[in-house]
Amino acid sequence: MGDLCIDGEVETTKIQEEIVEIPSVDGHTFHDYQPLLGHECQSEHVDCHDAQGKRSFRSGSIGPRSSEDDIFTSLLRLSSYISHRLICFIESLILRDVVAEFSDNLFTSNPEPDSSFPNPGICKSCVRGCSSSLSNYRMADKCTGTLCRRTSQARDGLHVNARYDVVDTSYSHQHICLIIKGLMIPLFGFRLAWRLTFPSLRYFFRCIRRSQLRVRSVASRVYKTLHGSSDDIGWLQNTPGMPPVSDGTPRFLELLENIRNGEHVLPDSFVYLLIPGLFSNHGPLYFVATKRFFSKMGLACHIAKIHSEASVEHNALELKQYIDELYWGSGKRVMLLGHSKGGVDAAAALSIYWSDLKDKVAGLAFVQSPYGGTPIASDILREGQIADRETRRIMEFLICKLIKGDIRALEDLTYDKRREFIMNHHLPDEIPLVSFHSEASIAPGVLATMTQIAHAELPWLPLPSYAGGESDDLVQVSRQVPVVMPISGAMALCALHLQLRYGEKSDGLVTCRDAEVPGSVVVRPDRKLDHGWMVYSSKKKDPSDPDSFQMCEALLTMLVELGKSKQKGKAVT
Repeated sequence: MGDLCIDGEVETTKIQEEIVEIPSVDGHTFHDYQPLLGHECQSEHVDCHDAQGKRSFRSGSIGPRSSEDDIFTSLLRLSSYISHRLICFIESLILRDVVAEFSDNLFTSNPEPDSSFPNPGICKSCVRGCSSSLSNYRMADKCTGTLCRRTSQARDGLHVNARYDVVDTSYSHQHICLIIKGLMIPLFGFRLAWRLTFPSLRYFFRCIRRSQLRVRSVASRVYKTLHGSSDDIGWLQNTPGMPPVSDGTPRFLELLENIRNGEHVLPDSFVYLLIPGLFSNHGPLYFVATKRFFSKMGLACHIAKIHSEASVEHNALELKQYIDELYWGSGKRVMLLGHSKGGVDAAAALSIYWSDLKDKVAGLAFVQSPYGGTPIASDILREGQIADRETRRIMEFLICKLIKGDIRALEDLTYDKRREFIMNHHLPDEIPLVSFHSEASIAPGVLATMTQIAHAELPWLPLPSYAGGESDDLVQVSRQVPVVMPISGAMALCALHLQLRYGEKSDGLVTCRDAEVPGSVVVRPDRKLDHGWMVYSSKKKDPSDPDSFQMCEALLTMLVELGKSKQKGKAVT
């Protein structure tokens, strides 16, 4: 019997050695529970040996085959136990994945978890099945049974959710997570507030920046509008390197007095070309009186047929071709007299095509020409001032759409365009130049003055006819109805505006300083003459005042004398 007990102990020891290496459900081996076995199995050591002794006695009374049957039975029980534990291990892995997926929805009724058990959650049915399997096999070593009972008691002590039948033992972990989340709530709130506040602040500062830029833009526009052309008027006299001008007013007045006394010394060895200014195509009487007066004296005089509303460079090319035709047709050199923009066009032709025209042109006389520019055009088309786009659209409609012109005709008379052109194209030094400018009257009586710009013939009027030729001429004149416009009044208002705003004297459109061409002989008459008087002169009211064609003759005579003096100077040098 003692041998059987010893054999039973040996078999039990072998079973324990096999069980020691069996992994637990939670991933621990049997070695993790060795302290538990050493402490708890001492009280049951006697019962274990008694039970083994009884089994040994019973097996010993069977016969010689009892030891082999006991070994086989033990091996069968061991294999059953190993297979059962393997099934429980697989079920635990599956349940762990389920618990991990639905961990946010799990809850328990006991807030104090059992920290002695390392597995966060197991199935209650699995625990019961495991404990029932261990009791059914009834191992000889009750230490293993005690370990299973302790494990079962620890698992049965867990609280099970009645709805999901899943235990959650990670209360401390959840509490820590909740504490961390609670501490993160202010941070999340701060981040949310920053995300909401930062775009608002950025939009606020952007609006302030836009407001500042808009205020600066408006202030700049107001300054440009009020400042106007104050710094541009007379820029020719302030530019270094420009040739000086000489005063020819005394000689002009002397020649004008001789012409009024009947002394006409203008030679017929030249062809005299009159160049009209801006909008001259809409004034049929433009330069007509002057041309008629020259023709009566037997002089070859022509009015240039150019498109006055075209750009300066375009008209310069047309004038070059016109001068070529006159020169090759008559064999005479051409004297040029340009009024207003016509003088600018003639100067451009000489500056650009001087190599072709130096033997064909004898001189150029500027009559009220804005050679340096005009404040009227600059103030209308200046960019950056108040309502600059609207003003330009209006002028484009009037010039381009209404009268079929080019906006560059007016734009080329601004200070910026004239400064750019003059710096790139200088007038030749050897050509004689005469500049004439005047000052318009701003008296109240001038506002009511009307200027005749054309006449209309009315042949259908029933007027009596006479037998004599003189009476027929009277009938023909009586059928002409004058077309008048308040040009003198408009020029007076413009001259008053320029004088009050800039303190400059002008003829209504061109200031006196801008009409003085560098290197020319300047004529400054004392008589009050507006910008249109030289070309739209009506019947003189005072017989003591000279007429416009007489002034043109005096200017051309002075230009011929200036050309002769230059030729003598070249011959001497």
